[in-house]
Amino acid sequence: MFLIVSKYLIPKKYRGLTLFPFVIIRNGFDKTNKVLLNHEKIHIRQQLELLILPFYILYFTDFLIKTIRYKDRNKAYRNIIFEREAYANEKDLDYLKKRSFWKFLKYR
Repeated sequence: MFLIVSKYLIPKKYRGLTLFPFVIIRNGFDKTNKVLLNHEKIHIRQQLELLILPFYILYFTDFLIKTIRYKDRNKAYRNIIFEREAYANEKDLDYLKKRSFWKFLKYR
């Protein structure tokens, strides 16, 4: 994982973004935010498991479907299968050590 700090590469309402192998964060003070970095590391693992490109295809397809379903972009984002796993486990700093393969499927 390579960490980049840039407020210009992140949409305004977000603090972090993962584009394998990079984790981009908006603010330098978040370099020490273990919960945020763990959330982004969960996305790195998800991307690796799906061989990167299929992850992005599934991510954006899920987002589009849920945007239509909920008619609310924020609610759709929060309910993307990959985000549900990351938010549910971001505070467990040992999560990636015990996480099983394709665990995100539990969050469908």
